[in-house]
Amino acid sequence: MGRPSVLVIDGNRLSVREQQVAAGGSPTGEAYARTLESLAAVRCDIVRPADGAVRLPQAAGLSGYDGVAITGSALNVYDGGVHIERQLELARATFAAGVPFFGSCWGMQVAVTAAGGQVRPNPRGREFGFGRRIELNDAGRRHPMFAGKPTVFEAITVHRDDIAALPAGAVPLASNEMGLQALELRHGAGVFWGVQYHPEYTFDEIAACAVRYGERLIEDGLFAGRAELEGFVVDLRALMCNPRDRRLAWKHGLGPAVQDESVKLAELRNWLERQVLPYAQRRGTALQS
Repeated sequence: MGRPSVLVIDGNRLSVREQQVAAGGSPTGEAYARTLESLAAVRCDIVRPADGAVRLPQAAGLSGYDGVAITGSALNVYDGGVHIERQLELARATFAAGVPFFGSCWGMQVAVTAAGGQVRPNPRGREFGFGRRIELNDAGRRHPMFAGKPTVFEAITVHRDDIAALPAGAVPLASNEMGLQALELRHGAGVFWGVQYHPEYTFDEIAACAVRYGERLIEDGLFAGRAELEGFVVDLRALMCNPRDRRLAWKHGLGPAVQDESVKLAELRNWLERQVLPYAQRRGTALQS
């Protein structure tokens, strides 16, 4: 047996990935895979169902993986279309296979929809930059996904959608004024851990999103104009160099959940250590017996 393997489902279309790179970021799937591989001794394959039919690299299909993770995306699940339905089908298949399952932002929305829940445009508007005052509820404080996380924290975020109706088997874990921020979802044979924000994002990635969304953020009233937006991008890139910059931490209200890499990535590290690696060990034992 080699290293445990994780399938990364890149939720974005090629055009958006190219725009993100042009703005100073990274392709969605590759960035997610790098983060997972930095946290545990796993190897990642990437599929891009928004671009075309999925052909899994593992000959055994989903049963050949020890985890599946869905990235964020600029798509909206309620818009429909074959590029979205392919991702929903893959999520349903992951639940059916019982493989440990994780999703950030779009990934949570896809999993909820695949399990029978509903997603809507957020009536509170767009949440961008830093999600504020994300608070764990009682279930969240006990949940292994949040081991090592403060009970109230900030997180890098970019989305304008909201969970309108939870499916059966969903347990909310965290929320803030903008809505539900984390959940566990048991559906079919599978267990999904999901967050509405982006623990995997660096300051550079959210800076690239600010450049890419540009005028839409100004139209949404999140920035007074181009100069203010550009100043925010400058601050993010400075934080990339020094996440503990005292002046910028005060200015943007940031604490250890975004300043300390180990705290920022706690959800993903906990998923790998408490879901993926034990599953890989059980699967290896079963294959040897």
